[in-house]
Amino acid sequence: AMKALSDPNLSAIHPFAPKAYTKGYLEMISTLGDYLCDICEMEGVSFQPNSGAQGEYAGLLVIDHYLKAKGDTKRHIVFIPTSAHGTNPASAMIAGFDVVAIACDEDGNIDQEDFNIKLEKHKDVLAAMMITYPSTFGVFERGLADLCQKLHQVGALVYMDGANLNAQVGLCSPGAIGADVVHINLHKTFSIPHGGGGPGMGPICVTKQLIDFLPQDPQDESKSSYSIASAPYSSASILQISYATIKMLGSVGLSHATKIAILHANYMAKRLSEHYSVLFTGPKGFVAHEFIIDCRAFKKSAQIDVEDVAKRLMDYGCHAPTMSWPVAGTLMIEPTESETKEEMDRFCDAMISIRAEIKAIEDGLADSKNNLLKNAPHPLASFMDMNWSYPYSRSEAAYPLGQAKKPIWPTVARIDNAYGDRNLVCSCTVELEDNLDIKKKNLKTYLV
Repeated sequence: AMKALSDPNLSAIHPFAPKAYTKGYLEMISTLGDYLCDICEMEGVSFQPNSGAQGEYAGLLVIDHYLKAKGDTKRHIVFIPTSAHGTNPASAMIAGFDVVAIACDEDGNIDQEDFNIKLEKHKDVLAAMMITYPSTFGVFERGLADLCQKLHQVGALVYMDGANLNAQVGLCSPGAIGADVVHINLHKTFSIPHGGGGPGMGPICVTKQLIDFLPQDPQDESKSSYSIASAPYSSASILQISYATIKMLGSVGLSHATKIAILHANYMAKRLSEHYSVLFTGPKGFVAHEFIIDCRAFKKSAQIDVEDVAKRLMDYGCHAPTMSWPVAGTLMIEPTESETKEEMDRFCDAMISIRAEIKAIEDGLADSKNNLLKNAPHPLASFMDMNWSYPYSRSEAAYPLGQAKKPIWPTVARIDNAYGDRNLVCSCTVELEDNLDIKKKNLKTYLV
């Protein structure tokens, strides 16, 4: 699927090339749209949103245009659970709505009592509720279909954040649950590479009643008066990856991939639960396609923060998972269906070994301030330095599991993240620094 990206028949097409010259391209996009609608049990799709967050914004605009077309202009409130992605309230406010937060219970589910109270209070002005399924805490939340029904009964719509669609495909669907709009992170669920600055894609699927209110081609003045992107299909060239993925897997393969993603998460959660506390699980002790491990207790027992764990993972050749979200002081682990058992075991072995290093601090065998975690990561340059001043060996720092080779080496040691966020840091070359005499003059002079 990735190889075709270099084909000029895909990569060199101008967004506004005449349709007569791009029939194959348009057929691919149309077919992919049909596939996504089938998977989500929806009726219409727009490929304009260029990311998941932009999909949220687009979906809420669809709801806004639909309500205004009905003459329902008083509906300005959007319910958002406190567990939602941070982009949810941001998207709602940018789209012109006011946000009312809905509490979550101790298990991470939507607090039904709080929901019912606020639904009764705002039912006449409620436009929609944004929900995530499985929940942001990595659990298949119960009672969501009933919640959607209650929203529809008061004239509100349901927006589903499709960030966790990876746990739904082939097993259930947003449409069957009761959603009216859903965005799809193609870079999470349908194989488009994620990270490195993009590009991502966040197309939205909608129910039949909302089709006429989807964003349109910015050059097509005969239809809706608004668009989300300057191009008709946003980053269209990467859509062939998702098209090929769905085409090759088919319905059986897609549902199997979903099952494997859930299996992987539960396998890792089970292994790590013997060493760490898994924060949320369903009634039967299972998670969905992701899970949260709690590192907060280490602050008291060993003066270790979750950031120390994340930095130490780099020494093991592992990239840290999502840190301190949706719960501060935790790690959210989402293996997906694409990891091998060997790779998952390698990560679990690293986490188990790090837990042993924390225990050494708890037991007084390692210093609480000068230890493997607080000094992590250890870049290659530090091992080449003849002056090794740490109270542990080079091998403990560099090869904690005794591995013969290492996938990655950190390029720099620990930096002050907060300082870099809050202060302007000049990255000028030494020569330029000398020429401008920055050490003696105010840097702001050169930024006017």
